[in-house]
Amino acid sequence: MALPSTIYRVSIQLSNVDRGVYEALTTTAARHPSETAERLVTRLLAYALFYEPELIFTKGVSAGDEPDLWVKGADGRVLLWVEVGLPESERLLKACRHAERVVLVACGNSLPHWERQQLRKLTTAANLTVISFDQSFINRLASLVARVISWEFTLSDGVIYLTAAGESLETLLPVRIGTY
Repeated sequence: MALPSTIYRVSIQLSNVDRGVYEALTTTAARHPSETAERLVTRLLAYALFYEPELIFTKGVSAGDEPDLWVKGADGRVLLWVEVGLPESERLLKACRHAERVVLVACGNSLPHWERQQLRKLTTAANLTVISFDQSFINRLASLVARVISWEFTLSDGVIYLTAAGESLETLLPVRIGTY
């Protein structure tokens, strides 16, 4: 019998000064049994970073043909495809052909190896942005995860200021390809 996903209640006070987005967000996030806490918080960071009212979590790791987050237009076209992890370059290039804008939030222990093997193959995709977070930031944030997550998230001049579980964290938002 397969283990069920764990459901997290999430509230984020969002102040994205760089994009002029200020919202009080509430959502739920399902964590698949095979998903690490680090990947979960990275998905939540991507949600906060690229938030717009139509942005939704997909089935993620449970559906191989969907990203982690997306925005679809009224006609069903994918306007924003947000992938989290270290996918093969072919998957991202295919997404670039079918979506208006594609973002990879690269994360995982193999990130340096992935960058050496895959990143150069992606430089021709004009509608692709690749970003990553400092791994120690992700690890610390993952250590603070509880079933009820409450964050204060501020992005200003490419720096993320995040308060979680009474702890203040800060990190730069490095962009590898494209523009944020």
